[in-house]
Amino acid sequence: MDDFSTVNWLAVIVGAAVSFLAGWLWYSPMLFGTKWAEGSRIAMGTADEMPKLAMAMQALALLLISTFIGLTAATGALTAAIVAILGIAAFNISAGAFIKKSNYALLTDGGYAILIGVIMIAVQAIL
Repeated sequence: MDDFSTVNWLAVIVGAAVSFLAGWLWYSPMLFGTKWAEGSRIAMGTADEMPKLAMAMQALALLLISTFIGLTAATGALTAAIVAILGIAAFNISAGAFIKKSNYALLTDGGYAILIGVIMIAVQAIL
């Protein structure tokens, strides 16, 4: 059984929060949002129109992934973390391909999964 007492919980929380904020920038019109939305066949909305369930599930997913990264950091299993992040990226791309997103949207989603992995691993190393 994994020992959660050695997990750096500050790094877990900061990693999830920074990844969530990075998602706002990643999917914003300043970076990839406009073309991603077009390739996903959705309209960009305002902050008031954000889907609450999607945002809550995004926050929960990031917290769970960051917890996993924290566990791998505590046990020195960085390779497992990298494999898991690549698996999440591949899963995101496959899910998007099933609903026929554009290649641009697929790569944007996969790239975000890799970005959060880099952020979470970096936060574990820094804190």
